[in-house]
Amino acid sequence: MSDSLEVAVIGGGVMGLATAWELTRRGMKPVVFDRFARGHHQGASHGATRNFNNAYEEEHYLDLLVCAREGWDALGQADGEPLLRLHGLVTHGDVDIAAIGRRLIERGIHAEILTAGEASTRWSGMRFGDDVLFSRDAGVARASAALGELERRVVAAGGEVRWETPVTRVEESDEGVDIVLSERRMRADVVVVTVGAWTERMLPGIRLPRLKVTEEFPGHFLPVDGSAWPSFNHYVDTDRYPATVYGMPTPGEGVKVGFHRVGDVVDPDARPHAVTHAQALADYVREWMPGLDPGSAVPVSCTYTSTDDSTFVLDRRGRIVVGAGFSGHGFKFAPGVGSALADLALDPSALAAAPFRLP
Repeated sequence: MSDSLEVAVIGGGVMGLATAWELTRRGMKPVVFDRFARGHHQGASHGATRNFNNAYEEEHYLDLLVCAREGWDALGQADGEPLLRLHGLVTHGDVDIAAIGRRLIERGIHAEILTAGEASTRWSGMRFGDDVLFSRDAGVARASAALGELERRVVAAGGEVRWETPVTRVEESDEGVDIVLSERRMRADVVVVTVGAWTERMLPGIRLPRLKVTEEFPGHFLPVDGSAWPSFNHYVDTDRYPATVYGMPTPGEGVKVGFHRVGDVVDPDARPHAVTHAQALADYVREWMPGLDPGSAVPVSCTYTSTDDSTFVLDRRGRIVVGAGFSGHGFKFAPGVGSALADLALDPSALAAAPFRLP
């Protein structure tokens, strides 16, 4: 491998790999560096499934969702199965489902309002207190399979993915960006940084919004019968439960259920793996999901890296492109994020949507 690169991507999670894939689609041969081994569980991209949740009404997220869906469709299948399982999404609780439904329909995305009774008949494993927004254009992304397919596409197009290759820092100059490895330096014309929980450490010279790293503990619960399961969002009474609930079926593991962004702040290099909110989660399942065994939870540890308002960061400073703050709701957007970061890498005048820009 040459010591001089056109585009380097630091961070081989879903956002870095999606960016590299998009760069190859534009004729580039990027090199991806990741400090960990392939398939590691240290970041935010591991696991079999992620919620493909389309229940947004903000323009910038809907734009990104449409772009992401085009990318997922272009990726297609892995191992003979679609990377998106579109079994549908239900959204209910303390949220304006009518407004979200209108925005989805305006974008040509399926949405319909069901009564609580209609929803309970269709998904007998769940309980509903009021009307429900249903979209059949949602479901789950096969997360680990997607990572493998993205890497395969990058390598097939002439790019490289270098696992277990830590980058200690990046140093920008007029000539390019030096990538400092343990035993050598390389130089790239432009560098895309998608390192999740380690963003602030990698980019101390760039003014970033606050990025909070938390350790979250959703759990897989076992079904008690053969009920069908959609993906779901439940905006609960936060006087009773810590936060909005999300989840999805994960074949072979059960139904994943979790509270959104309630974990303790952690050092990503020293996660305590101390399960939090387990009793509240079991209580929620007992009340709202009669189709699951509330005592069967198998906790899953993952990190979130979030801005204060959960808005993504997609921007460029000099020769460094930053993608950050995705955790909790980013995975489904990955092909769209990759497209936006590739735009920024290849065109210094490009701009992401205003809410995503650095201060």
